[in-house]
Amino acid sequence: MLKSLYSGVSGMKNLQTKMDVISNNIANVNTTGFKTGRVRFEDMINQSLANGQENENVKQAGLGVKLGSIDTIMTSGSLQSTGRELDFGIENGDSSFFTVSEDGDDTNKSYTRDGGFYLNSDNALVTSSGYYVLGTKPTGNTEYTADFDPDTLKYDPETGLQKLEISRAITVDGKDYDLESYTVDNGGLIVGTYGDGKSYVLGQVALSKFSNAAGLAKSGGNLYAKSVNSGEPEIGTPSDDGFGNIRSGFLEMSNVDLANEFTEMIVASRAYQANSRSITTSDEMLQELLSLKR
Repeated sequence: MLKSLYSGVSGMKNLQTKMDVISNNIANVNTTGFKTGRVRFEDMINQSLANGQENENVKQAGLGVKLGSIDTIMTSGSLQSTGRELDFGIENGDSSFFTVSEDGDDTNKSYTRDGGFYLNSDNALVTSSGYYVLGTKPTGNTEYTADFDPDTLKYDPETGLQKLEISRAITVDGKDYDLESYTVDNGGLIVGTYGDGKSYVLGQVALSKFSNAAGLAKSGGNLYAKSVNSGEPEIGTPSDDGFGNIRSGFLEMSNVDLANEFTEMIVASRAYQANSRSITTSDEMLQELLSLKR
């Protein structure tokens, strides 16, 4: 009898975890780049009442349920147009992330799908939390022409990633020229046009791709950190195969499906009630057993 009590308790306890995940999904339905969570259950160890014999199957009684996993579903959310130049969305790259750093160096990196970036007082490209956006930069002033080779900005492990800047002015041949405009293409290439009438390559946004993106650990603030199970990041650019493209003027929305979440909430609620009922029924049966001596 006590087995049914503990089985019901295990069901209620783990269903509460499921409700926690569902509630978090719904709360983040409008969070930029949020990835929905999914809970899976597994049965616990079974007690064998009789071993299997010829023409007779094994007899086992289950001892409840346990939490199997809490998965992060890394499918892309839809891109929403914002018309803002520094809003970037990753297209066709479910396993790719923007690479950011709190200190602006290449050592302590974090990863995000939230491409809502800004320019700080030092003209550096940063996230809303102040993390520096990392990428590759040319050496010196490199004029952007029709025959510019993007391979000159390929990631070099010896140089590492650097924080990206959109300088308000540059010095060419001893003369200072102010920034007039800048663009970011689908390959993440940042090009600025200055007062001398010429365009210069300012840098290229880097993307990090993981063999098991679902293994990344959420660290808050729309950031992810690598884990043992995620694997090491592969550094590339949006123009590389498998990394996807960057769409300037768009943001990736949450991939939460509200209809699915409400359905899962109803199923979890009914399952919770059923488990509580099994506990109540087992208690009534125990009460009847205790009443036999009267």
